[in-house]
Amino acid sequence: MAHNQVNEVDELLKGLKKVPGFKSYLVLNGDGIVIRWDQGDGQMSYQSAVQHAHHITNLYNKSVASIQELFEDPHERHVENVRVRTEQYEMIISSMGSYTLAVFQGEPGNKDEESFYAS
Repeated sequence: MAHNQVNEVDELLKGLKKVPGFKSYLVLNGDGIVIRWDQGDGQMSYQSAVQHAHHITNLYNKSVASIQELFEDPHERHVENVRVRTEQYEMIISSMGSYTLAVFQGEPGNKDEESFYAS
């Protein structure tokens, strides 16, 4: 019976891939270990995904610590996501429970993807 159930995570990731400008995603566990990533047409290697995961985990943890230091009210101290925009792409990091999702996107119609995967 369980094999007939719809996997909500797979459905979410399929929906993300349909968004204009989507480039890639990473799913990390609570320790920052890559448990799933989109290879972006085979251009993002596992090594590159691990490097991104390391930097994403550090950035997210430092962002949360900084926000908690800045605001005294517990309702204002909650970080839902972190958004980083560069010349090459935009990265949205969201953490829920013990998992973190990082989505990379570029401008819709931007064909310059080689610089995104270069690391």
